[in-house]
Amino acid sequence: MTRGMFLLAAVMLGMLAAPVAAREYPGTAMVEFAGYTRCIELRNETTRVVLGPHCGGRVLSYSMEGREALYRDPNHDGWTYTPGKRTVDICGGRLDIGPEMTIPRHPILWLGAWKAEITGSRAARMTSQPDPSTGVQLVRDFRLAAKGSRLTVRQTIRNVSKETKHWCHWSRTLAAPGGIFVIPLNPQSRFPKGYLLYGPGPVMNYSPAEEPAIRRRDGFLEVRAVPSQPKFGIDSMAGWMAYAMPNDLLFVKRFPVYPNRVYSEMAAFTVSLYYVPQFTELEPIGPRETIRPGKSASYTEEWELIPFSFPSEGEEIGLKRVEALAKAK
Repeated sequence: MTRGMFLLAAVMLGMLAAPVAAREYPGTAMVEFAGYTRCIELRNETTRVVLGPHCGGRVLSYSMEGREALYRDPNHDGWTYTPGKRTVDICGGRLDIGPEMTIPRHPILWLGAWKAEITGSRAARMTSQPDPSTGVQLVRDFRLAAKGSRLTVRQTIRNVSKETKHWCHWSRTLAAPGGIFVIPLNPQSRFPKGYLLYGPGPVMNYSPAEEPAIRRRDGFLEVRAVPSQPKFGIDSMAGWMAYAMPNDLLFVKRFPVYPNRVYSEMAAFTVSLYYVPQFTELEPIGPRETIRPGKSASYTEEWELIPFSFPSEGEEIGLKRVEALAKAK
C-alpha cells in the first residue's frame, strides 16, 4: 500500500469510527429514531428535524406540530449498508449528485456511513467518506430557523481527486404519498407542454398525451394523482415547487436556478418529479459544476412546511394561494 493509499484509508476509517459530536447548543439533541441510535435532532417550538448519518446522510424526519412530511418505510428501520450484500431503496430526505444516467455507481456516498456533528443552535453537518468512484466527498449542512419550519439544506461537493470533475446537485426527497404537486411552467420551455415524461422503457416523451392525473392550468403544472408514467422532467425557472399533502401541510422547496448555465441531465431540466402510490419524490437539480482538484461547489435549498387545507374531492387547489405561500419571504 502506498503512503497516499494508507492516508486515505486512515481518513475513511477515522470517519467511520468518529462519534457524533454532542454539544450544548439550543434546539439540538441526540436521539434514537427509526431503529438508529445517535441521530441528531434539530427542533424549535413547532418543528422537528431528525438527521441520520448511518446510511447516506439523510433527513429521517421533517415534521411540524406532529405532522410528518417525509415518507419512511418501517421495514428499513435500522438498515445499514454492507458492501456485496443486498441493498434497499432508502427513504426519507435524500440527497445525491448527478447527472443520473452518466454518473458511476457510488454506494459509499448513497448508502455508506457518514460522520455527523452538531455545529450550532439548531444546526448540524454530515460528511461522507471520500468516494473513489466519483472522486468527491460530500458535506451537508442543515439549519432550522428559530421559529417556524424553514430548514436550510446546503450540499457541498468537494473534489478529493487529482482530476477536474463535472457533477451536479440532485435532491431526491421522498414525501408522503397522495398529494398534489404544483410548479410554475416555463413560458419559454423547450418542451411543447412544459414538461416531459420518462417511459415506457428508455424513452423521453417530450409531448405526452393528456391524462386526468396531469393538468396544465393558469401557467402551472399540477399533478393530482398517480400518472401513467411516474417520472417527469420539468424546465421550470421559477425556483420553487410545492406539494400539498393530505395531512394539511404544504411542503415548499425553494432553490436557485441559472438560465444561462448548463444543466447536464439529458434534457437539461431543472426539476424532476417521481410520483408513485408509495411516495412522491421532489427533485431540484443544480447546474453542471466544474470542480478542480481540491476545490468545491455548493448548492442550497430551503424547505418549509406551511399549514394548508387539502382540497376535498372535487375541489380545486388554489394555485395563486400556493404561489403566494411559496414565494413568501
